[in-house]
Amino acid sequence: MDLNLVVLAGRLAAPPEIRQFESGTRLARYLVTVRTDEPHRRVDVVPVSLWDPDDALVDADPAPGTRVWVAGAVQRRFWSGDDGRRSRIEVVAEQVCLRDADPEEG
Repeated sequence: MDLNLVVLAGRLAAPPEIRQFESGTRLARYLVTVRTDEPHRRVDVVPVSLWDPDDALVDADPAPGTRVWVAGAVQRRFWSGDDGRRSRIEVVAEQVCLRDADPEEG
């Protein structure tokens, strides 16, 4: 059995990018910073795409550092550039929740 399920809890690395296409479809792009301590301390920045976000998410205008939870699936996108064929891994979100900062975390 295969399963493509991703759950992230992190912070926004930058303000979200919202695009609206002529069709009326909207795309929200987020960069989510996720910190890991084990087995080695590191910070990963994960690109997240959310198609047709709710108006509340579009109007929220969250600042970098805002806590965010994401649920979705991993997708690898391919495109051609001046350097040849390129690709990147991103999360295609089914749900994005902006969270208030935890006062104990600072």
